[in-house]
Amino acid sequence: MHIRHTAAETDLVDAEPTHITKDSPAWKLWTCLREVDGIGPVGAGKLLARKRPRLLPVYDSVIKKVFKRPAMDLTFWSDVRTALRSDQRKLVSHLEQVRDRAQIGKDISALRVLDVAAWLHGKDGE
Repeated sequence: MHIRHTAAETDLVDAEPTHITKDSPAWKLWTCLREVDGIGPVGAGKLLARKRPRLLPVYDSVIKKVFKRPAMDLTFWSDVRTALRSDQRKLVSHLEQVRDRAQIGKDISALRVLDVAAWLHGKDGE
């Protein structure tokens, strides 16, 4: 039996491409937020990641450096989804093991574990 989740409950690894494409509500909201005075692409992305912590990864200068992203990056969400889904979701399993070992609870998504681990790794390198 397949259970259908709302966007708020959907993990990026399980998301359909339509959840994160340029025509998606998330992308449209990111674009609208950027039009607000004082909110740039990073701020808009962080707001969305906070609103949809299972669906949207955090993206800032540290994450950009850790993952060696291009200057103009419009595929990060999709590329993270692909990485999470690859090799029979091996990365997701590893992140869940890290989460369990850290005893932080299953309410924290594997995506958030990735965000924090990557950020801490990149921050240490600065």
